[in-house]
Amino acid sequence: MESLCDGCGRCCLNKLEDDDTGEIHLTRLACRMLDLGSCRCSDYENRKEKVPECVKIDAAAVRSVRWLPPTCAYRLIADGKPLAWWHPLVSGTPQSVHDAGISVRGTVRSEKGIKIDDYWKYIIDDF
Repeated sequence: MESLCDGCGRCCLNKLEDDDTGEIHLTRLACRMLDLGSCRCSDYENRKEKVPECVKIDAAAVRSVRWLPPTCAYRLIADGKPLAWWHPLVSGTPQSVHDAGISVRGTVRSEKGIKIDDYWKYIIDDF
């Protein structure tokens, strides 16, 4: 797991890009590898083999990945901002991200069994 990851699972939500505008829309569908309880990858070390399009989030990627949530620790650090109180490195517990309502726990479903042509039905305005 990348060192700054807070375990929110937001970066694991499927996204749809509007071909005309380039706008990216989040969905309530999570990558099949996301453990919906812990909001962590169920096979982090082998995820790229199972989901080749998985993006490694790190300090180098943060500038090129447009869809990172504003709460992402990598984005905050890159912008010179402090980590939030609920970030496990601040709070001392991984549970704080869930207690603060930042994680996707209980709000999304797995992409398993959903046809890609139906992803648009799961678009959300914001998270």
